[in-house]
Amino acid sequence: MTAALPNTLDARLIALIDQIYPDLDAQALKDQILTAFWPEAEAQPRKRARRPGNNQWSERDALIITYGNSIQDSVHKPLDLLHDFLLRRLKGVVNSVHILPFFPFTSDDGFAVTDFYAVNAQLGDWPDINRIASDFQLMSDLVLNHVSSQGTWFNAYLQAQPPYNRFFFEASPDDDLDAVVRPRTTPLLQEVETSSGPRHVWCTFSHDQIDLDFRNPEVLLEFLRIIRLHVDNGVRIIRLDAVAFLWKEVGTPSIHMQQTHAVVKLMRLLCDFASEKIILLTETNVPKAENMSYFGDRDEAHMIYNFPLPPLILHAMQSGSAERLRKWQSGMPPAPMGCAYLNFTASHDGIGMRPVEGILPHEEQAKMIDAVRHVGGLVSMRALPGGGEAPYEINTTFYEATRRTFDGEDEHHFDRFLCSQTIPMSLEGIPAFYIHSLLATPNDLASVERRGMNRAINRHNWHYPDLNAYLDDPTSVHARVLAALSDRLRVRNTQPAFHPNATQFTLPLDDQVFGVWRQSLDRHQSIFALHNVSPETVETPHLSMNLIEDEVWIDLLSGEPVDMAKDALTLAPYQCRWITNRA
Repeated sequence: MTAALPNTLDARLIALIDQIYPDLDAQALKDQILTAFWPEAEAQPRKRARRPGNNQWSERDALIITYGNSIQDSVHKPLDLLHDFLLRRLKGVVNSVHILPFFPFTSDDGFAVTDFYAVNAQLGDWPDINRIASDFQLMSDLVLNHVSSQGTWFNAYLQAQPPYNRFFFEASPDDDLDAVVRPRTTPLLQEVETSSGPRHVWCTFSHDQIDLDFRNPEVLLEFLRIIRLHVDNGVRIIRLDAVAFLWKEVGTPSIHMQQTHAVVKLMRLLCDFASEKIILLTETNVPKAENMSYFGDRDEAHMIYNFPLPPLILHAMQSGSAERLRKWQSGMPPAPMGCAYLNFTASHDGIGMRPVEGILPHEEQAKMIDAVRHVGGLVSMRALPGGGEAPYEINTTFYEATRRTFDGEDEHHFDRFLCSQTIPMSLEGIPAFYIHSLLATPNDLASVERRGMNRAINRHNWHYPDLNAYLDDPTSVHARVLAALSDRLRVRNTQPAFHPNATQFTLPLDDQVFGVWRQSLDRHQSIFALHNVSPETVETPHLSMNLIEDEVWIDLLSGEPVDMAKDALTLAPYQCRWITNRA
């Protein structure tokens, strides 16, 4: 029989500390953890933790992902321009914004941080962050796996200055590292010269990103202080970047270690006892079971990325068949109580291929890559344990990725892209949209050539006057895409059946149509969300959706009533229909 879990904050913290640091004084470390997260005497934890429930989010939640400098004009601070863009173009459309790392950095567009306590002066300052946080729910990045090789912490390590002399993970080239799982092909270890002699430091991602050593509790305490800084500046969603690689042990894969899960649980526990409503999101671009493990037993992440969605939606659009997408979605469980999926098609990174391992056959992946390469897209590789390489991600904007199907280019590009972005709006979870999807940004091949980095293809910096000119011209593709997606999001955010935890059932429809049934938590509203992923006109029988005869059904997207006298609904190429009984 399993023993009951302790209920108090102190007891639960000590239980987690015993898992992570069994050789340390748990009581003393518990006190240090509480002081790190609640440093002010007047700021105290809640008497009880928030209970997992469905009230942490609603159908009104939708998120935009952007860099702090995605919009520039060489005059104003980029964060001020971003705030203006959000208020001018997206107020009432999305209510949340993920600003990718806005700290000083040396590489990887912000993910090699030099100072976790400062805002990058080229973007703005903390008051600019505060202003955005006052109008939109703000997500920030906790880049907790590594730091810049040129940052203060690593420079202090090189000089053997405490406490930083024990902040970084060291290993030997003679160690057994063959099992280590990595998303890169560069050497894992880098030799550096310290004041104590040569050392080999662990670099999961690049030699400018030196991995931290969480076996030292001082590292954990430092990141708890950083979380507190973010929260005090208005951040309410903390994204745990590359968290799967946090704990390393020589001779193991050094991914998804039990100590990593315990650290996430510890952070979740503190957030649930905070007076502020803080949501933890784990970023783990890995296959389904590994990704979902970060929900824990409703005691780890509040949200996880739905990583298989981008490649599966793209495959459906390119192939004209939703078979693979439907089969995968049919096997997805609802998120646990108090948890939610973050649904997206694009981000600042590429379209990850690891999450569809075992879902999409290699020959289908090869077709996807070939189609994307025909429109200027690229592919990045990862090293396999024991040698060899495999596709890690496709590098392209999602707008360009949908330009071509397996059969070539056609006249349906706009509608195909719109369909691809409507699917995440329809699914259980919270939809998130990369700024370059909302703006139909083309591939930036010039940046790839200039910067020598595949991911630059999807990280364009818009000149704000030019962008506004495009968006003020209703005939431009940028204005048409933003207007169409905004209209659908405005419709979506008033439908209780689109609550992130509302019931979902995947409909067994024709392969050309991907459909889900959503039902509101109070069971008053149903929505049958249908998406024709093919270039053909498709008839969907009413009986396949179980439309109740004595209800009045209407298409939320077109405003048209459903003619129940007919036997089927008609979907034009790439048309989406949201059929509801409660408009």
